[in-house]
Amino acid sequence: MPKRSDFVDFVIDQLAPLGAVRAKSMFGGFGVYLDELMFAIIVDDSLYFKVDALSREEFAALGLQPFTYAARGKTVTMQYYAAPPEVFESPEAMHDWAQRAVGAALRARKKS
Repeated sequence: MPKRSDFVDFVIDQLAPLGAVRAKSMFGGFGVYLDELMFAIIVDDSLYFKVDALSREEFAALGLQPFTYAARGKTVTMQYYAAPPEVFESPEAMHDWAQRAVGAALRARKKS
């Protein structure tokens, strides 16, 4: 189980205006939840937001990369993209980008 870092605490504090946000330890990182909806992950003190077809291009246009990991000799790409640097400088930017991620997570939930 990964040790909860100051970075995780900082992100959760910054996301508090969204509501009941929490970090749950999982797979060597943390899932970030609003109530029971996972909308972000934190791995190695890096924040990634949930994306979908509607929001992915906004992240890609900024040159941000998806979260990937190696499994069974293959690279797996998840539907989470690195958070833009401005989210760490501006609470408003953190809130705006997190709202996009919550929207993507809600749309994904409706599809399943």
